[in-house]
Amino acid sequence: MPELTISEVARQVGLRASAIRYYEQIALLPRAQRVNGQRRYDAPTLYRLAIIQRARQLGFTLSEIRHLFFGFRDITRPSERWRTLSQRKLAELDHLMDGLKAVRGVLKKLMTRCRCDTLDQCGKGIFQSMNRDAAGRRFPATHRGREQYPASLRP
Repeated sequence: MPELTISEVARQVGLRASAIRYYEQIALLPRAQRVNGQRRYDAPTLYRLAIIQRARQLGFTLSEIRHLFFGFRDITRPSERWRTLSQRKLAELDHLMDGLKAVRGVLKKLMTRCRCDTLDQCGKGIFQSMNRDAAGRRFPATHRGREQYPASLRP
């Protein structure tokens, strides 16, 4: 495969040239060879960019992608690297989903239980609930008995 210019690589992998330069700058890509001052890339660069893009699509951060490439011993198989990082990402997603479910529940209760006539009433209820919840946090969990939403939304 002939060496590709940055614009050719960008077109093939669906990235902007600036993203490719950035990945090179932060060492996710090796420094490109230069021909007449222009960057030239080979097929392995395309493959590495494909990995970076897939990982980004799956929600991996650049730091996690750096770990994929450089955070394991050289003999560690790619499947083991992906498995390790995927387990961590799945745990992170499970935690986020728990939080989203809690927010979803509060929003549903808000839709059906809010009977405030003014936003000031809502604000007062939220404010009072926040103060009660803050006071409840001073005691062990068994003494709280309060949920994390305003009294106007409680059953």
